[in-house]
Amino acid sequence: MKIEHYNNLLELFYNQYKQERSDQVFLQSLKNLNQKFTWEQTYLNILKLSDQLESLMQNHDRCLLISENRPEWMVSDLAIMLANGITVPAYTTYTERDYEYLIDDCEPSVIIVSDKTQYNKVKNIIKKKPFIKSIISFEEFQNDNEIIFIKEIFNKKEFKEKDLLNLKIKRTDIACIIYTSGTQGNPKGVMLSHGGILSNCEGSIYLLKEIISEKPKFLTWLPLSHSYEHTVQFVQIAIGAKVFYAESIDKLIKNMSDCNPDIMTAVPRFYQNLFQKISSNFNKVKGFKKYLISKMLVLGKKKLLNKKITFFENIENLICEKLVRKKIKSQFGGALKAFISGGGALDKEVGIFLNSIGLPTLQGYGLTETSPVVSCNPINDIRIETVGPPFKNNEVKIADDGEILIKGENVMLGYWNNELETNKVLKDGWLYTGDIGHFENDYLKITDRKKDIIITPGGDNISPVKLENDIIKSNFIEQALVYGDNKPYLVALLVLNKEKKEITNENIILEIEIINKNLSKIEKIKKFLIIEDQFTIENGLMTPTLKLKRYKIIQKYKNQIENLY
Repeated sequence: MKIEHYNNLLELFYNQYKQERSDQVFLQSLKNLNQKFTWEQTYLNILKLSDQLESLMQNHDRCLLISENRPEWMVSDLAIMLANGITVPAYTTYTERDYEYLIDDCEPSVIIVSDKTQYNKVKNIIKKKPFIKSIISFEEFQNDNEIIFIKEIFNKKEFKEKDLLNLKIKRTDIACIIYTSGTQGNPKGVMLSHGGILSNCEGSIYLLKEIISEKPKFLTWLPLSHSYEHTVQFVQIAIGAKVFYAESIDKLIKNMSDCNPDIMTAVPRFYQNLFQKISSNFNKVKGFKKYLISKMLVLGKKKLLNKKITFFENIENLICEKLVRKKIKSQFGGALKAFISGGGALDKEVGIFLNSIGLPTLQGYGLTETSPVVSCNPINDIRIETVGPPFKNNEVKIADDGEILIKGENVMLGYWNNELETNKVLKDGWLYTGDIGHFENDYLKITDRKKDIIITPGGDNISPVKLENDIIKSNFIEQALVYGDNKPYLVALLVLNKEKKEITNENIILEIEIINKNLSKIEKIKKFLIIEDQFTIENGLMTPTLKLKRYKIIQKYKNQIENLY
């Protein structure tokens, strides 16, 4: 049965489950190797948990899900849907105040937490909210409240069988409410439909069929509360993948060796760090090895950019493939077919580098509001400065002012409880993305973000993200924010690399001078301010997907920034 014929995401799961061997491991934690579910266990646990949830929820009630990535996450998501509820995923990095905002906004009947740590963040809020009927926890712990532990539910012998192929859930029904990361103020609850996510799966499978084997392995680490990874889990179901849940971002490379994934999805910050680590190792190499690495990078770039390669260069490239690229790939498990980058702009140099060393990296584009993918580069025609052609289910056009507009089943139903904001971005069926771009030979290219653009007093438009990417390529600089809207010149806030003990102010002045040489007069950084504290998720200056919360950073350092003028 083709995806376009499914009525809902539960039908997608059930049909795939019926095709798989029941004792085949489907979901596997790398943090706890005993934490795994076969296809049969996954199916039965969905039925048992949905039974429990039905006794606690009315139709279309919300269920807040606060957990790191683990096998129970997917089970819970599908069980909530089967109980006619709506999943509301939440980042585990949120503060108590963030959770209170979400809880007040979506009024969940049930909250599912992974463990005591997550429960402690919401326990004080729960007491004040009479609409919360129950708490379910994945792990057991001592507590004063009536908490239901998931092990008790999964161990039940009696439960209702359900016909997953004849449910009353339609493609237009809400599957989940995913809150935006709130870079420009309070998060908004994006209502995504079953059909929207199915439509995205359809486009993703078409993209992946050129890449993957029959039974691919996925390593998942980007939070499942993010719309990108949330939809990826349904792609994993649709292609019968084996899913591994990473221990943490710090152990990603180790985890790749542990499970040899075919595919991994990540945000640009991960690839930027990877680029810096591998480049740093390359710089330490001497002699013939250094010559081989240089050749590999030159020839890899030529191939990627479709430049003519001579017969002799082809032989050299083959040698590089055997002696260098093969070794690099083995450090990532050896089976990797592609990295997929989304959730922000991938720096051109990083993209060229990774593809040249034999780690195919496909840049895509999307928004939470589009379920989320709009477009992606195909493996057989990577155009590094673009985000690829739109998925066939999307209609994409460019407005007169350059804004990207999207229409299709994947576009959100609206913002939860927020008609005013919904009407600002949804007009005549078109989603106004706030991103600026254009088409180059049918491939979409993103050039700016409307709200982030710096406009000079002379009316010139400058992209701060482009400049920030240039700055953080420096070995001395870890993070950067460029500022200067309606100001006579640009300034930068810099967070230095703590590992580089020898950094002096002169080092930074020299680095900025080198960067400025490649910039136009209006783009040059005239002054900078070194910040002691990093921008992190914990201090609220970064989103859970590692984007800068520009507005909050500027507010925090407003006085120091103004002193630079």
